[in-house]
Amino acid sequence: MAKPWQFRRLSALGETDELSNASGAATVHCVWPDRRKLMEAILVAIGAVALAEMGDKTQLLAFLLASRFKKPTPIILGILVATIFNHSLASALGAWITHVFSPEVIKWIIVGSFLAMAAWILIPDKGDDDALKNHSMRFGVFGVTFITFFLAEMGDKTQIATVALTVKYATPVLVVIGTTIGMLIADVPAVWIGDKLAQKIPVKLIRIASAVLFATIGILAAFEYTPTEL
Repeated sequence: MAKPWQFRRLSALGETDELSNASGAATVHCVWPDRRKLMEAILVAIGAVALAEMGDKTQLLAFLLASRFKKPTPIILGILVATIFNHSLASALGAWITHVFSPEVIKWIIVGSFLAMAAWILIPDKGDDDALKNHSMRFGVFGVTFITFFLAEMGDKTQIATVALTVKYATPVLVVIGTTIGMLIADVPAVWIGDKLAQKIPVKLIRIASAVLFATIGILAAFEYTPTEL
């Protein structure tokens, strides 16, 4: 008589089912994903990041970028894409950077980026006289938002939370989906509020406030930023 054989599909989030064939000669042990655990991974990721973002520098960045550019759609898209890239590559990117660059180099890359952004944002806008300029500006707003948020999230608590949640639940895709939704919950309202207030606040004041914020982040990074080993 043939010996029973076993097949196991392993999962960190699962429950085991035992199946037998018609003759009863073989037993299959399958570990099926537990839907409750999957939902828990997403909901915990959403809640953790949404709460962590409240009052965080990236939420303020969303507000000021919307006030500065008055183009909510490319800003929201920039936040979305930056978050997906940053959180998806958090562990790998962090490990790669810390191996390729020294902590001092990483620090000055971030400092220089934010100081350059502060100087750039003080430059007055040129008129949007034709569709080409308008499309170019939209691409620029998306690019600026993407770069700014990607850099701001480097070593941030939401990036670290993404790594920790991935280790806990062993479901990287679901965790990234949850953390991305959490970021949007916190930052999208800030974008819309900033866009509405921009109609009532002088552009020069918004420009100066934005430049001060970027410069402050850069200066603080020079003294406080410590690359986190992921």
